[in-house]
Amino acid sequence: MGEQEVAPGTDEEELRTFTQRVLNDLRALQRMHDEDLFESGVRRVGAEQELFLVDSSWQPAPLSMEILERLTDPSFTTELGRFNMEINLDPLPFGGDTLHRLETQLQAKVERVREVAQSLDARVLLTGILPTLAKSDLHLGNMTPVPRYFALNEAMNRLRGDCYRFRIEGRDQLVITHDNVLVEACNTSFQAHFQVSVPEFPHLYNTSQAVTAPVLAAATNSPLLFGQQLWRETRIALFEQSVDTRVPTSHPREQAPRVSFGRKWVDDSAVEIFRQDISRFRVLLSTQVDEDPFEVLDRGEVPQLRALRLHSGTVYRWNRACYGISEGKPHLRIENRVLPAGPTVVDEVANAALWFGLMSGVSHQWQNIPKVMDFQTARENFIAAARQGLGASLTWPERGEVPATTLLLEELIPLARHGLEISKIDSSDIDRYLGIIEERVQSRRTGSQWMIASIDAMQPQGSQSERLAALVAASVERQRTGEPVHTWPLAELAESGPSSRHYATVSQIMSKDLFTVSEEEVVDLVASVMQWRHVRYIPVEDNQQRLVGLVTYRTLLRVMSQSLPQRQGSTLPVREVMLRDVITVQPHTPTREAMGLMREHKVGCLPVVDGDHRLVGILTEHDLIAIARPLLEKHLEEG
Repeated sequence: MGEQEVAPGTDEEELRTFTQRVLNDLRALQRMHDEDLFESGVRRVGAEQELFLVDSSWQPAPLSMEILERLTDPSFTTELGRFNMEINLDPLPFGGDTLHRLETQLQAKVERVREVAQSLDARVLLTGILPTLAKSDLHLGNMTPVPRYFALNEAMNRLRGDCYRFRIEGRDQLVITHDNVLVEACNTSFQAHFQVSVPEFPHLYNTSQAVTAPVLAAATNSPLLFGQQLWRETRIALFEQSVDTRVPTSHPREQAPRVSFGRKWVDDSAVEIFRQDISRFRVLLSTQVDEDPFEVLDRGEVPQLRALRLHSGTVYRWNRACYGISEGKPHLRIENRVLPAGPTVVDEVANAALWFGLMSGVSHQWQNIPKVMDFQTARENFIAAARQGLGASLTWPERGEVPATTLLLEELIPLARHGLEISKIDSSDIDRYLGIIEERVQSRRTGSQWMIASIDAMQPQGSQSERLAALVAASVERQRTGEPVHTWPLAELAESGPSSRHYATVSQIMSKDLFTVSEEEVVDLVASVMQWRHVRYIPVEDNQQRLVGLVTYRTLLRVMSQSLPQRQGSTLPVREVMLRDVITVQPHTPTREAMGLMREHKVGCLPVVDGDHRLVGILTEHDLIAIARPLLEKHLEEG
């Protein structure tokens, strides 16, 4: 979605006009296909690198615009969030030392961003989801100030007509809502591109669909979101839900999500993918398009197809068909959007080498993927790999159901090696990059597994905020060494630095495991919960989880001492005893400010609410005791 001057589709006449432009572009694409105008006989590969920016406390740093201003290089560009950036790599002919050149180019560009970020006291992190990213970071102030992003947000909100709802279950369970599209900025990826000719597109696209699952299983790097351990590649579930415009209906209905693995194998050409996307998904954005693609073709020139490309940029297939122009010639590419960013540049290139090799090897082994694998099997494999990584079982032609590790080690890594060999990739590079994959699979140490093992090892120590910060700090440092993730020592709590860094906002120290009641509950239930769970404060919320009151242990004792019924069987409702004028804070409230409020109002807790006054946590004096000393020491140092 590279267009800058775009508008949300609010004007119906403008939408109809733009939709007509999209259809004209599609017809022109069909003509180019029929007349064999696409480049052939050339295989190029390329990549896009997305990344996170973090500050010295290992929290997201919204500095992309400042960094880009200093870089002054068009290969560096914006992403949706101000704490994200993207690097576009030059396409390379596939063969010889391509993989080495890809790594060298990428390493140099990442290092350039590191240098500029360091001058602003920020760091670069390659990871699928930033462990320290909080939901409170996903406000519109952190959206990159580029018109197309705000237009996309407006269009998505209008189409949904409601808040974004997320439900992801793994080791933990995440159930949240959000009010803007910025949740998409939680995800960063390493997007690999593979140029194909028109005749081979259907076969190679189907091949990419088939091999997506085992490649992903070996590459997972996103197990954490908002402190919860979810899927091994949580990006998959999160991204699919973050731009899901489907509206629940009272009866079952087939509705395709805007992010998907697809619904069927490709039969004839790339054109059918574009047709499906235009048929199923409304135009969200428009832009001024002056080009008539047929006039351009009649002049013997190459049309840009801007309308079609803009619409395609709002439909997110995990394997995407791309139209492009290189050296004045149109071409088709398959874009792999599944691979996460990180853990290191060399890990990413190794992941790409596995995909490139399987694209070649599998396509030679089976000339017709739909005859040997059911599409639903490919999709089920994909979900299993995203959920369980190397712990998944995958169904494969002539093998049946087999553990992902066994499939990779016994069949697919050797097949990828063969695919790279027949593509004339240097043998030393094949050994280097597929060797990394093989050792990673043998040790079962993907980026996701390294994070989970690190968190588990630190579990008895520090707070969750400190452990997540240590994870980020260790990742940043180990990425600098360039050593692949399967060789990394586990993260240690001390790597996060002084503990006072990690308590800047309420969201970093509040309790999220809440015990709540409604105002119609019996008071005896509150007293029992306080006794059972050793808590002194019980928030009262309505059916929409909005805070309506608070019951404190002290209030309960006072009520009981005033001869109100206390015996078993009393039906006194909570609304008769709860405090209604409750002092609250929001997740982004500075911790010092929250401490000041507690002192000023002489209260022992502060319920934490979002912008709609829905309860998201609670901050108590017990939570503050653990951090009071480091905060006091920092305060004394500063002043």
